[in-house]
Amino acid sequence: MELVSTHIVLNDDIGVRGNLYGGKLMAWIDDASSAYAREVIKSPNTVTLKVSECLFLKPSKLNNIIKLYCETVKIGITSITVKVEARRCDVTQGDEEVVCTTEVTLVQIDEDGRPCAIKK
Repeated sequence: MELVSTHIVLNDDIGVRGNLYGGKLMAWIDDASSAYAREVIKSPNTVTLKVSECLFLKPSKLNNIIKLYCETVKIGITSITVKVEARRCDVTQGDEEVVCTTEVTLVQIDEDGRPCAIKK
């Protein structure tokens, strides 16, 4: 998997139980999968079609470093499916632990917003 982005969990990212908001992590996942897909298919014109089941495996806390990794699952005629792993990084030990996994499907669109074929 390829490292796409890194984030520090800040005060505004934390809910009442002291954990990273799931929605915040999902926004980071959407950004990372979009950036990754655009590089792979060499097109800035992608939109998110579907986010598969998000498995929130472990909590993330204030000041945790979250790294988002992506890899291509499949490239179709107009879409690309990307596997995403969010990992909590322990900078003192160098260890990473998966905190969330999902797959995101993005579609390439033309100037009118209609799906168009990905050039291979």
